[in-house]
Amino acid sequence: MANILDIRRRIRSVTNTRQITKAMKMVSAAKLRRAQERALAARPYAQMLTNVLKSLVARTDIYDPETGEPRHPLLVQRPEENVLILVVTGDKGLAGAFNTNILKAATKFLELKHGKNIEIEAVGRKGRDFLRRRYPMAEPRKADSKDAARTTVVAEKVGVLNKVEYSLAAEIAERVIERYSRAEIDSVYLVFNEFKSVIAQRLVVEQILPIEKVGETTVTQAEEMDLEARKHAIEAAKGTGVGLRPPDTHEVDEAAAKFATAPVDYIYEQPPEELFRSLLPKYIGVQIFYALQESVAAEHAARMTAMEAATNNATDMIDSLTLIMNRARQAKITKEIIEIVSGAAAAS
Repeated sequence: MANILDIRRRIRSVTNTRQITKAMKMVSAAKLRRAQERALAARPYAQMLTNVLKSLVARTDIYDPETGEPRHPLLVQRPEENVLILVVTGDKGLAGAFNTNILKAATKFLELKHGKNIEIEAVGRKGRDFLRRRYPMAEPRKADSKDAARTTVVAEKVGVLNKVEYSLAAEIAERVIERYSRAEIDSVYLVFNEFKSVIAQRLVVEQILPIEKVGETTVTQAEEMDLEARKHAIEAAKGTGVGLRPPDTHEVDEAAAKFATAPVDYIYEQPPEELFRSLLPKYIGVQIFYALQESVAAEHAARMTAMEAATNNATDMIDSLTLIMNRARQAKITKEIIEIVSGAAAAS
């Protein structure tokens, strides 16, 4: 049987670990609340931008009336031969299966696009490390390139998700838009964890280019949380102040929906065509910005749940070790009593 002193040391070690996991859970809960607030604060801007674009679509010819060709390069649809995928994961571990599930979804999508030239941009250290082990790094493909179809990693962004800024999304959007406009890529997809609340999440592969219809997202692949994961998330959220349901934004959405949608003839400072051309790239930037924010919130929620599970496992282990220690101590006491009784009997 194990030495009692060794068992006590192990119990002390597991107790210290439990204190750490408890603290990490509360830290993740606090970060999750802030991430939700930032996403909620950016929502009216995104909604109003979408409404302005819808208004401009109704008031200008975005397609050439003679040829039927789109007048903006981001609306042009080409045969899908060169695909760009933006994979958004976390920079850190200890978040359960958060990063693994995203990379599984990305791998599944890559299999669906087998035979095409695929370029990957990894946002997050975990995704970067996984993808670089499997696919080579390469320069972005040029429009006139005749290379054989292959899957490569062309860019990476690590250490940028601690505090997501719009400038990061704008930078990614600008690079993607420039390449799409030069016909170097034919479509752009975003792989991330869509977050609405602790119990309302799903893994999503969303097409952001070409734009098929303003204000509507094209989801090509989605995977919802299972019932077991929701139960764990509910248990983890207890006592943390994190809401289980999405925030009520009914009033904000109604106010934003009225903006630029009235059936009147607006007078724009710039010609509608010029305004539409300049605002459409911002629409792509907002989509990427929202995906980054939701991915960060989902990571904190996953870490909170994982730390709750780790804390519960530590408690179970402490109980088990305490039982083993008590049995060992009892066995030692029994042995000593037997030795005393046996010695007394022999002396008599």
